[in-house]
Amino acid sequence: MSSTPIAAPLPTTLDMKTKLGYGVGELSKEIPGSILVFFLLFFFTDVVGLSPGLAGTVLLVGKVWDAVNDPLVGWLSDRTRSRWGRRFPWMLYGAVPLGVSFWMLLLTPPLAAQWQLFAYYSGVLIVFYAALTAIAIPHSTLAAELTQTYDERTQLVSFKSAFSIGSSILGLVIAQIVFAIVTDVGLRYAWLGGVSGVIVIASVFICVWATAPRYWQLQGDRSTVEATSHLPILQQFRIVFSLRPFLVVMGIYLCSWVALQATAAILQYFVISYMGLPVHHFTQMVLAVQGTALCMMFFWSPVGQRIGKRATYCWGIPLTIAAQVGLFLLQPGQVGWMYALGVLAGFGLSTAYLVPWSMLPDVIDLDELQTGQRREGVFCGLMVQLQKFGTALSIFMVGRVLEASGYVTQSGSEDLVLAQPESALAAIRWLLGPLPAIVLLAGVGFAAVYPITRSVHDEILTKLLARRKSAT
Repeated sequence: MSSTPIAAPLPTTLDMKTKLGYGVGELSKEIPGSILVFFLLFFFTDVVGLSPGLAGTVLLVGKVWDAVNDPLVGWLSDRTRSRWGRRFPWMLYGAVPLGVSFWMLLLTPPLAAQWQLFAYYSGVLIVFYAALTAIAIPHSTLAAELTQTYDERTQLVSFKSAFSIGSSILGLVIAQIVFAIVTDVGLRYAWLGGVSGVIVIASVFICVWATAPRYWQLQGDRSTVEATSHLPILQQFRIVFSLRPFLVVMGIYLCSWVALQATAAILQYFVISYMGLPVHHFTQMVLAVQGTALCMMFFWSPVGQRIGKRATYCWGIPLTIAAQVGLFLLQPGQVGWMYALGVLAGFGLSTAYLVPWSMLPDVIDLDELQTGQRREGVFCGLMVQLQKFGTALSIFMVGRVLEASGYVTQSGSEDLVLAQPESALAAIRWLLGPLPAIVLLAGVGFAAVYPITRSVHDEILTKLLARRKSAT
């Protein structure tokens, strides 16, 4: 039998090394995630030369595999036994394949036929998502396994969210630097993928090193809990989906992610094709949005600890909705207003990162109270699957709408902007403004009925501690 590290005395508070290490783990997911959502569809259509519909379908093909991959890895990680615990082996073995496949995804292969390009990118994306799942789900479970109290979850997830937004900004900064140095359009993206891949691999190893001590300390404290269930995976899914608070959290997260990823995917088309601005205005616009969201994380985190997670989301998201409506009404030439509305969108955006993931560990505690088991992997597997499904669905819909609207693609130079028909410009405006705003409004409706408040979670935690003490 493999040995388990001996835990040191549990610190009274969540230490900074754990918070920072957990946050660094976000680089492995969000740097490639932000680059893909902001650049991938444009790279496929205007650099590689894929049709918008076929380009959007590439991501949908990846999601067919992910439909099985995410919850399966979550279930398997719950049942993993090794000297490194349940989660860390998956992260360590997935790091290198993730970095390499991300680099390959931004290469321009010497293939001419549309079906050949489709096959290449679909195959690479399947490998990329498999490696991403092996890291993303175990990393996400650590939010529950490194914390115990209601406010600890908010603190840790605020670091996760800050690093998530910061990683998105870092990805754009890397893109800015690479694009400024490399003049060849195809090589730009190859270098972007290579540099980012190295950072991705390093961030995983740093995260494991920094969070392992706290992980083992808390695992020792929870030694009386049956850490995993021997029920078949489908029966575990039925138990999870019978938990109403989890369905509410999934509704909040899906609405947030679909709306924001659709906005991110169409933003470059809005800035370049509708506003008629050079490509550097797109990256500056994203930095305005994400930079504001990062700064606001230090505001929303203490607010969330004061007024609760549900109210925080319901206060923040309407600001983003207002900004999206404003962008829909914007006219070419109103560049100052474009940036002002981007800043306003960032004010509310940070709550979409912060709230759903800080709610999930509370739902996991409720499941333990009801079943006597902890199944973090299953819960997080379904959430990560939802995240990637939301991203793929958003880009697929954007690609299909652009193709139906008559968008004119180009190949070989993103600096040459082709004139677009009025139908395509109208579709771009609707995809940026009213449509995602309606989806976000539905997310606010889900948040309004979320049942686990601070007092409810305190009661759950009191009962869990009593049960563990009795078992000991």
